[in-house]
Amino acid sequence: MTRGTVWHPFTQHALEPQPIAIARAEGAWLETANKRRILDGISSWWVITHGHRHPAIVAAVHAEIDRLDQVIFAALTHEPAEKLAEKLVSLAPPGLAHVFYSDSGSTAVEVALKMALGYWRNIGEPRTRIAALEHGYHGDTIGTMSAGARGVFNAAYEPLLFDVVRIPFPHPGREQETLDALDAAAREAPLAAFIAEPLIAGAGGMLIYGAETLAEMKRICERHNALFIADEVMTGWGRTGTLFACTQAGVTPDILCLAKGLTGGSVPLAATLATPRIFEAHYSEDRARTFFHSSSFTANPVCCAAALANLGIWETEPVLERIGKLAALQAEHIAAFETDSRFENPRRIGTIAALDLKVTDSGYLASASLALRAHFLASGVLLRPLGNTIYVMPPYCTTAADLAPVYDAIRSAPDVLTR
Repeated sequence: MTRGTVWHPFTQHALEPQPIAIARAEGAWLETANKRRILDGISSWWVITHGHRHPAIVAAVHAEIDRLDQVIFAALTHEPAEKLAEKLVSLAPPGLAHVFYSDSGSTAVEVALKMALGYWRNIGEPRTRIAALEHGYHGDTIGTMSAGARGVFNAAYEPLLFDVVRIPFPHPGREQETLDALDAAAREAPLAAFIAEPLIAGAGGMLIYGAETLAEMKRICERHNALFIADEVMTGWGRTGTLFACTQAGVTPDILCLAKGLTGGSVPLAATLATPRIFEAHYSEDRARTFFHSSSFTANPVCCAAALANLGIWETEPVLERIGKLAALQAEHIAAFETDSRFENPRRIGTIAALDLKVTDSGYLASASLALRAHFLASGVLLRPLGNTIYVMPPYCTTAADLAPVYDAIRSAPDVLTR
């Protein structure tokens, strides 16, 4: 393959074809310069919620950049950030009261980990042990890689990573093992925090678990006074069927991480929400107890304006109704694979559907992965399998007519691999 100037993420340039240039996007569709249309079956890495270029969000971006492009957020503030924080607190699980802005899902989680460690240090009870749910993926910064599953993603950076306590994933029928392991870890020595993706592990293979298990994990953390961090970077903004996945378990985390769909997927913005006790531990006349974290573009006004427009869409349009219709379509399509012996473990939660292609070498580096991606693109569909795990996570504007070709392409995928 040719070597281009641009180095693309999660791309092995020696094996993969030249990237396809996308010229425009609208709704659930991407379009190349020569007018070829591609259905965005993964919401452009899980960020697009209502559809590409929603008019309300586009208008908000245009309006804000004519007023204010960027301003330092230390000792200064602005209306979009203030209004957005108020709205986020009003929508989030009850008890979360403070909003810290950053730029991406990775930084939202990195902030959460630093908040947790800072909390314990500042109250004079330093705890440093972090527990994390197995198969988790929390980002690509040092802290988030440490909390995430170890493997090919981060093997080269192992010397930089810190150890965390691994809690086994609550696979169906084995939920008690997870709960017992978390309880045992907390009894062994005090935990600073436990971090998990609520209800579904995304990059870990779209693995789903129940709301009652999530609720019980939170109860165990409460019993042992360990902070509970909910990484809703992917699950937030309706993907699991409710605005936040934690809602289905009646759980309020101590720290909540949001990104991706926060702006409807239009521009980068993240937020880490915390309970009052986390904030109060950093509130002091002692400057050494300051929360030392920032980025140059913290709370960028244009991004905050886009997020405010996104929240306006949730308030004024029937978003949950659209989610319900899309979830029903996904359920109908994925159920058809239950009797297809070429696949296994068809599953769905909310608008996310997944299944595993039976292959001899499963896992993220499964040899079928690149061929599958090429097949889907040739079929006019953007899907990016996690090895042999094929998942569909489209924008909420996706129609029945849009979705049918996606599953036609999945159904024909095994035949392509045997040619």
